[in-house]
Amino acid sequence: MNLNNNWKDYECIKTGDGEKLERWKDIILVRPDPQIIWKKNNIWNNYDAHYHRSTSGGGYWEYKKELPEYWTINYKELTFKVSPTNFKHTGIFPEQSSNWDYIEEKVKEYMTTHKEMHVLNLFAYTGCATMAASSAGATEVVHVDASKGMNDWAKENMHLSKLDNNTIRFITDDALKFLDREKRRGHTYQGIIMDPPSYGRGPNKEVWKFEKDFPILLDKVKEVLDKDYSFLLISSYTTGISHISLSNILKKEFIGQKIETGENTLPVTEDNLILPCGIYGKVTKN
Repeated sequence: MNLNNNWKDYECIKTGDGEKLERWKDIILVRPDPQIIWKKNNIWNNYDAHYHRSTSGGGYWEYKKELPEYWTINYKELTFKVSPTNFKHTGIFPEQSSNWDYIEEKVKEYMTTHKEMHVLNLFAYTGCATMAASSAGATEVVHVDASKGMNDWAKENMHLSKLDNNTIRFITDDALKFLDREKRRGHTYQGIIMDPPSYGRGPNKEVWKFEKDFPILLDKVKEVLDKDYSFLLISSYTTGISHISLSNILKKEFIGQKIETGENTLPVTEDNLILPCGIYGKVTKN
């Protein structure tokens, strides 16, 4: 289980009745979370904005006070942009911070014995993991996401984290098509990160569905994973896919390698609870 208590600018304060009360620096948000099936201990009145789900899909923000369009938070030496989106997200998944620590550790470890390390981040979103790999000393990080808007956000995070002089390539593309081209070019990576969605569309309306496409993705990833690799890191928020299922497919695909799977989690300040936030899988050499 990944449980990280290293945050200073983020805190999951309370949970209950399908919602979580969170502190993002000095701004308090209430957002829905389907994993929270337990009751609230009391009524929450002390918040700045509340995201309400719509019965017809999507939702909307209710603001108790005017908020800036965006603000920034820090995680260790990294700085990220936070902005409430119209689909409840803020641009950051704070439970991923344990994975950022892992990426940093593996990059630094690899670079002590090698001159170069190329890291690939697929379905890279706003680039928090990209910045973790780059700041740790990766020679090059290739950041791939199907959304130009997310790539633009990731570039802002690069500027905020003062990594402009590092080698980071931002590519708007379908992950499977990009992997096919990298194979043809003979490019390989010593570290690969990926957070495939449950369902999505590529820049040319390519349809992605986790249950159907994840095994295909793994096959293509194996073809660009360097023989002298450091790590493969996978995250998933797909409902119904347990970390044991992920462990089984990884054991089938990476025979003889070290496999670790578990749940990404967040500590909840009130009642000392732990909030489950998807699963992870790590593949390294034995």
